[in-house]
Amino acid sequence: MAALLSVTGLKKAFGAVTIANDISFDVEEGEVIGIIGPNGAGKTTLFGLLAGTIKLDAGRIQFRKQDVTGLPTFDRARLGIARTYQIPRPFTHMTVADNLKVAALFGGGLEEAECPEWIDQILEFTGLAKERGMLAGRLSLLGRKRHELARALATRPSLLLIDEVAAGLTDAEVDEFISLIRSIKTAGITVVWIEHVMKAMLAATDRLMAVAGGKIIASGAPREVIQSKEVRRVYLGA
Repeated sequence: MAALLSVTGLKKAFGAVTIANDISFDVEEGEVIGIIGPNGAGKTTLFGLLAGTIKLDAGRIQFRKQDVTGLPTFDRARLGIARTYQIPRPFTHMTVADNLKVAALFGGGLEEAECPEWIDQILEFTGLAKERGMLAGRLSLLGRKRHELARALATRPSLLLIDEVAAGLTDAEVDEFISLIRSIKTAGITVVWIEHVMKAMLAATDRLMAVAGGKIIASGAPREVIQSKEVRRVYLGA
């Protein structure tokens, strides 16, 4: 069976700094894959390459057997690729629900008449039902993180790229997001998740990839990757 996402030979450099150096991997449908690595390893740039916000120097990206390498971001969104950002970027002057409506209409291609019921479902799913009429700019940190996920989910993705959603949260809040990621998987959405919070990576991922120096240095079962000598040397400083 073909992978949901197949990445082959990705290369990207900014001047003399190489961010991706011949990166290749597959993502199977239904997986939750975690990506770890030191700051500056190119994790977020990798998401930009996958989502289409950053142009590749070389390589190929296939999604559901279709070559999407040259497609713009909005076309990839319509095909089912969504992403979040480490720093949430809502329309702060709009309500929580209206932010989701924009995502559903323009990212997911829903019709106007489909939006109310769909938005209600996403707000309930992400724990934001009570905040639906609040201006997005007034949400707490936890609320903004939930909202960032909700906006991505509103586009009806089959592949969700999550960028450090647990950063800055308390242990109890991280537990809430671990539960939410598990629910997203149960809903049939494949997840690739960048994170520094190892508790989350060990609890919610099926497979872990460690990146450093523009390369994947380890990939496999989460605890095996964490215990890898190379990962401990590069990522943990051991």
